[in-house]
Parts: sequence; structure tokens; C-alpha cells
Amino acid sequence: MSTTQRRYSILSDFTRVYDFLEKTYDFETLNSYLLSNYFEYAQHHNQFNYMCAHRIGLWENKGEIAGISAYEMKMGMAQLHTKPEYKKLLHEMLIWAENEISIEKDGKRELDVYITNKEDDKKKLLVDNGYHFTKNFPIKIFRYDRPFVERELPEGFSLIDGNRIDYLKLKICYYRGFNHGDMPPSLDIDNELKRYTSPHTNALLTTVVVAPDGEYACALGMWMDYRNKYAYLEPLATIPKYRRMGLATIALTEAMKKTKTLGAEYCFGGGNEFYTAIGFEALWQWEAWKKVW
Repeated sequence: MSTTQRRYSILSDFTRVYDFLEKTYDFETLNSYLLSNYFEYAQHHNQFNYMCAHRIGLWENKGEIAGISAYEMKMGMAQLHTKPEYKKLLHEMLIWAENEISIEKDGKRELDVYITNKEDDKKKLLVDNGYHFTKNFPIKIFRYDRPFVERELPEGFSLIDGNRIDYLKLKICYYRGFNHGDMPPSLDIDNELKRYTSPHTNALLTTVVVAPDGEYACALGMWMDYRNKYAYLEPLATIPKYRRMGLATIALTEAMKKTKTLGAEYCFGGGNEFYTAIGFEALWQWEAWKKVW
């Protein structure tokens, strides 16, 4: 099976890569956690390095994508994924990542490659090529065959979806909720509009808790993979003064219920203990492997 290799073109290849990641999704390995939903979220995020998108590498056979060597949002971090029958490409893809995606630091090159703990073939490849394990993060899901955590909204609070969103309030909520400070340096809303008008966004899944004075207290985005029947949470934030009121649990439960009605069977969540406390379970570890040369 001969293949050709070329650079990624973000304008013409985004949908093709999204479909490739969706069609080749594997629940056992998670494709190195390179999910179609996150690929879309990342490439519509204001922190994504658009100027280097051409450094993502694609491998094709007769016009069909066979593999991808990509970075997440910023250079220096790579993920490798192929169709099962093209795993022989992984070494070539790793070399591509070292040449194109690595960064220079203190006069040397360095690259972090991320895999899941279920990918022994990639782990062996990394060890054989001088990489060493540095850290891992739990990957958690909530299975929809178990009961949701039910909590009541505090008096005066309400829930809205993305069809009634005020994007400036949403931006402020995320800025404060991720502990960046009191007010963002710019009040333009283009970054939020861009993220929430990406090709596979479903505005009904965006869920916001509104405080009695109209401030957005907690907000989340939710994505669906209809082919593989799962939901993907990204992002979720609560403004500090509204924490420990159960708002994140209420918003997340509401969003998960919406995706269950759309056919999802489970939802990916974050790695911290909040998710464990409401019923998420860690089934994988996301591992970082580093090489410096």
C-alpha cells in the first residue's frame, strides 16, 4: 500500500481530517486522544497556532487519508495517528514531527509526543527513538447507563443554551472562571463567536448558568460525535465567587442529558477530582514522552 505525504492545508483539509478522525476512532486506544471534536475545538481556539498549521503532516493513499502527524494548539507537542493497516508509517511520521513540530529551547530541539497508555506500539517506537516518559493525565468518561447527579439550581439562577447567548458575558465568564483575572484585556467577542460557529457546533449543547443579576456564573461547551455516540466536554468554567454552589454539576448534567437524547452513550470530561466526584471514571492515562537533542 503505497502512500504519498504532504503538508496539511487548513482551508481544504480540515473537514477531511475531522472525518478521518471520526471514522478511525478506537475506544481502546482513543487515537492518542486525538479526537475529532477536540481537533475542531483546538483549531477554532484563539490560542491555536494558525501560522504553523502547514507543519501538520498528512499521509494519503489514492486520495484517502492514511495518517496524520499533528500538534494540538502549539508547536512542540505532537500526536501521531494512522489507520490500523498503516501503522508502518509511524516511524516516518515521528521523524516528520521531529523535523517540523519540535521547538528550539536553550540551543537544542525538543518534542513532546502524547499517547495513551493502551498504545504499546507507539510506546515502543518512542523508547527506541530516545524518548522518555515525563508525566500522565487521567482520561475520564461518564457512562450514560448510570444515574446522573441531580441538584437544584439556587434560587434566582437560571439555565440558558447557546441560542440565547451574550458572547461578551460568556467571554468574561471564561476569563474569570479560568483564573486569568477580573476582566479580559480586550472586550471584542470575535474569538468566542469563532469558536461557537465552527462547523460541528450545536448551539443547544452550550449550557450557561445565569446569576440573578444576569452575570454568567458558569458556562460550558459540549460537542457530539454522532458516528461513535459520545459527547466531549470543552470548556467548563465557573467564576470564583460562584464556586461550591453545585453550578458546574448542574450545567454539566444538563448538557450530558441533552447529548444522551441525541444518542450519546458516554461523555469525556476533565482530569481533576470534580469529575470523579460526580461519577466519571478514569479508563486511560494520557502520557507525555519527551526527547531533547
